[in-house]
Amino acid sequence: MIRRHDPGAGRSRQGEVRVPAGHEGFMRLALEEARKALHLGEVPVGAVLVAGGEVVACGFNQPVHQLDPTAHAEIVTLRRAARVLDNYRLAGTTLYVTLEPCLMCVGALVHARVRSVVYGVAEPKGGAIRSILRAEDLAVNHRFDVVEGVLETECRRLIQDFFRFRRETG
Repeated sequence: MIRRHDPGAGRSRQGEVRVPAGHEGFMRLALEEARKALHLGEVPVGAVLVAGGEVVACGFNQPVHQLDPTAHAEIVTLRRAARVLDNYRLAGTTLYVTLEPCLMCVGALVHARVRSVVYGVAEPKGGAIRSILRAEDLAVNHRFDVVEGVLETECRRLIQDFFRFRRETG
C-alpha cells in the first residue's frame, strides 16, 4: 500500500494525531545523512532505519568514495542495522530515505523483510517503488508499506541543488 504523506491531514479538529508521529523527525535525520554524502561529492541521499521508535542505523550514499556500486544509502543502512541487531532479517523496521529507492535497494528491502519505507521525493529515472515500476506489483514473497512525500520540498531541493552545481561546474 502506498500512501501520500500529508502533514495537514495528520490532525483532527481536536488535535488528535492520525498519521504516525515522527515521520518528519526521522526524515530530518535522513537529510542530515544525505548532507554527509554531499560533503564527499556523492549524490546526496541519506537513510535511517527505525525499530520501536528508536534509530537502529543510519547511512548515506557513498558508491564513488567506497568504490562500491552497491553502497547506496539504503544498503549501507541495512548492512549496519543487520550488524547492530545481529540478524539479516529486519522485520518490524521502518526505513526513512530521502530519495525513492532504486530496484537494487527495493530488492534488499524485500530480502531484509523491512515493514515500511518512508521516502521524501520520487526518482523518475530510477525509483522502483512508484516511478519506473511499482514495487507492489512485483511477484515477491514480502511486501512493505510505503509513505511518500515526507519533507518532499527539502529532499527535492537538496538533490536539485547538487545536480545544478554539477552542471554549472562541469
